[in-house]
Amino acid sequence: MTARLWSVADVRAQAEARPTALDVMAFVSGVLMILIYSQGWLGPVMGYGSSTTEGPLIRLIYFPAYAAGLFLVAGAVPRTLLGYLKSPLLILLLMLVAASWFWSVEPAATVRRLVALSFTCLGGVALAARFRWPTMTEVVATAFAILAALSILIALIKPDWGLMSSTFPGAWRGLWLEKNNLGGNMAVGFGFCLAAAVLVPRRRKLWSGFAGLCVLLLALSTSKTSLVVLILMVGCVGFVWLVRKGPAAGVASAWIGVVGVMLIACIWLFAADAVFGLLGKDASLTGRTEIWDGINRVMVGHEWAGYGYGAIWDDTDTFAPLAWITHYAGFRASHAHNGWMEIWLNIGLVGVILFGFWFIETWCRTMWITFAGGEGAWVALPFMAAYTMGMLTESITLTWNDMRWVLFVAIATKLALGEIQPERWVRFSSARP
Repeated sequence: MTARLWSVADVRAQAEARPTALDVMAFVSGVLMILIYSQGWLGPVMGYGSSTTEGPLIRLIYFPAYAAGLFLVAGAVPRTLLGYLKSPLLILLLMLVAASWFWSVEPAATVRRLVALSFTCLGGVALAARFRWPTMTEVVATAFAILAALSILIALIKPDWGLMSSTFPGAWRGLWLEKNNLGGNMAVGFGFCLAAAVLVPRRRKLWSGFAGLCVLLLALSTSKTSLVVLILMVGCVGFVWLVRKGPAAGVASAWIGVVGVMLIACIWLFAADAVFGLLGKDASLTGRTEIWDGINRVMVGHEWAGYGYGAIWDDTDTFAPLAWITHYAGFRASHAHNGWMEIWLNIGLVGVILFGFWFIETWCRTMWITFAGGEGAWVALPFMAAYTMGMLTESITLTWNDMRWVLFVAIATKLALGEIQPERWVRFSSARP
């Protein structure tokens, strides 16, 4: 029995080996988890005329996603623990969420949603720990492929479900309650399918086809914001491709990126109205600025601690924070429509600062892997760009039972973990001399 290091050929042989039954079960568990967290089942199960996202039945449906996450952890316990250890800011955020029970305006809701958030984060860490970049990408891409196919089926077979009727009649919404949900999810799905086409060449045609299907559904949703996100993701993929062309192309790409960011900032500062007009939006971002104004007012005196995690939006008391937000906004909102604002409401400026550091760290790791030539760049850079833009208008940060938060945690943890380098890390015994 002699011990030796794995060679590059050994790594490739292991990667191309026929998957075991446990590998298949892990893959299916990952796909199931993403499908459940996508909330694509909410409309068909609860009805498209309802905006309900809470209730005993709905909470019960998330249990299989929690079980799938635990199954993935069972196959990679040491690496899961390492993922948490290399993500200390995530641990601090969860600890702060738990501590917010002491000052929460709805302690029972905080406890219930803390449990859901913990399992949601566990699912993201488990994805990063259990799979390599190509496999994790295919897990997510498979889930989006299923969601895209089902969205087409439901729109063709039952148009009153799959198409908008009262507002934006004729626009596709697929499995979701609104057209923007379909457009936003298909933009993210396009990124993962395109990354899978790059990282898994033997199935390139399959994933390229599903990437095209995602683009088609995004166009049918008529969501202009999602179209902007799609263009941004395509630009990020092109950026990764240019960086890999050589040092000169890498330097040129860096300058293009800097100039692009400065151009976007200038347009936002000096020509925002023109952009809103082009996107069919008003300056209030469909009432979002009124919500944010209400949040700024009710946070006076609660800036550092917030009102407790998940405690705001169900408190219907006459003098509760939600009542004042509703008063200032002119309508009742179900969330802050901004990831940063949502964290501020829940756990205050301390939470915003903690997440801000983690967010910056994840962006730094993303740029590092991009210029270092890591295969994860094909996934991380487009997703981080889309997520950064999405969290400006949607509450998709530190959110329980939310697919995009699962994906952010998975990518951030995967970047922190890195890929195991078997030729340096792994030793095994061989019966052959």
